Amino acid sequence: MSDRVTPTRTATFEARLKKRYAAERRFKALGLSAIVFSVVVLLFLLVTMTINGIGGFQRTEMRVDIDFAQLGLSLPQQELTATEVTQRLGGQGLSDIVQFSAEQTLGAEGAQHLNGEAWRLVAEEIHADPAVLSREATFWLPTSEDLASAYAGDGQGDLQPLAQQLAERGALEDNFDVGFLTRADATDPQLVGIWGALKGSLLTMVVTLLLAFPIGVMAALYLEEYAPKNRWTDVIEVSINNLAAVPSIIFGLLGMAVFLSIFPSYRSAPLIGGMTLALMTMPVIVISGRNAIKAVPPSIRDGALAVGASPVQVVFHHVLPLALPGILTGTIIGMARALGETAPLLLIGMRAFVATPPSGFTDNATVLPMQIFLWSDEIDRGFVERTSAAIIVLLIFLLLMNGLAIYLRNRFEKKW
Repeated sequence: MSDRVTPTRTATFEARLKKRYAAERRFKALGLSAIVFSVVVLLFLLVTMTINGIGGFQRTEMRVDIDFAQLGLSLPQQELTATEVTQRLGGQGLSDIVQFSAEQTLGAEGAQHLNGEAWRLVAEEIHADPAVLSREATFWLPTSEDLASAYAGDGQGDLQPLAQQLAERGALEDNFDVGFLTRADATDPQLVGIWGALKGSLLTMVVTLLLAFPIGVMAALYLEEYAPKNRWTDVIEVSINNLAAVPSIIFGLLGMAVFLSIFPSYRSAPLIGGMTLALMTMPVIVISGRNAIKAVPPSIRDGALAVGASPVQVVFHHVLPLALPGILTGTIIGMARALGETAPLLLIGMRAFVATPPSGFTDNATVLPMQIFLWSDEIDRGFVERTSAAIIVLLIFLLLMNGLAIYLRNRFEKKW
C-alpha cells in the first residue's frame, strides 16, 4: 500500500483560502443587499401610489334633497335611452329644479358650488329608477373643483369655512366614485373617468395580439424548423434581434409613415395603434418562440417521424404544443410591454381628448398610459389624485397579464 500524501496547509495557502471565503461572503452580502434594496424601492413605489391614488377613487359630493312629487316631471311609458331621458328632463327644466333644491338644502352659497353637470347625474338615476319621480329622494352630487380643493385643505382658503360648515351638517363628504371606472375623459377632475382609456387599451391590445401572435409564431417556426442555414437567414436573425432592441419611438415613426398614409381617416384609432404596437411586439414573440421551440427535445421529433408523421404533423402536432407555454409567456410579456408604451402612440395621434368611450376599432380613442400622461400635465390637485388612481389601474392590469402568463406556463408546461 502506497503512502497517502497529506497536503500541507501553509500560511500562504491559509491566507488565500481566507481571502476567497471573505470574497464569497461579500458577494452574498451584496446580492442580499441588492434584493433588499429592490424590495424596499418597490414597496415605497406601491405605498406611495396607493396613498396618492386612494383620493383618486373618491369624489367630493354634496347632499341634495329633491321632492319630485310636487314638481310635475314626467316621462313617457315607452323605453328610452339614457340620452333621451336626459334630453326630455332637461327640456322640462331639471337643471333649474336641481339648483333650486340645492339652495333649499345647502343654502345659496353652498348651491353656487354644485357642479354644473350635477343635473345630468340626477337624470341618469331617474333613468335607472323612474319611480323616483313620484317621491322625495336624496342625491349625492359632485361639487365644484374649488370647493373640493378647499374641503381637502388645499387651494381656495376662503372656501374652507364653507366646506367645514357643510361637512359638520353632514352635507359634504368624500364618497367612493364608481363612475371613475365607467366614465371617459373630461375637463373637470370631478367628472373624469378611466373607462374610455381602458377600453381603448383593450381594443388596441386585441389588434396587437391578432396581428403579432400568429405572424410571430409562424416566423419562429419557419426560422427554426424549415429555413436553410445560410447567409440570408443569419441576416434575418440578426435583424430580428436588433429590432427587439430598437426604441419604441422608431416604431411610432414607422406607423405614422406607413399606416397613417394608408389609412389617413383612422388617425388616433385602436386599429392604427394596434398595428403599430404589433410591429414592436413581433420581434419579442419571434425570439421567445424560437427559444421555446429549441427547448423541445430532438427525440420528440425523431419519435414522431418514426411512427409515420409527416414533417408538418411533427411541427404542429408535437413540437408546437410542447413549445406553447414558452411562446405564450413571451407573448404576454411582450403585450404587457406594449400596454405601457406611450411614445409610438403619441406619434400616431392617440393623445386626443376623447370624451366618449370608443365603440369599435376605428373610433377615436386613447390608452391608459397616454391618459396618465395627459392628466399629469394638469395643475389641479384633483387631476393629480386621478393620475395616481389611473396608475394603480394600469399596474393592476399589468399584474393580471403577468399572472396570466405564469398560469399559462404552469398549465401547459410539459416535463420530460
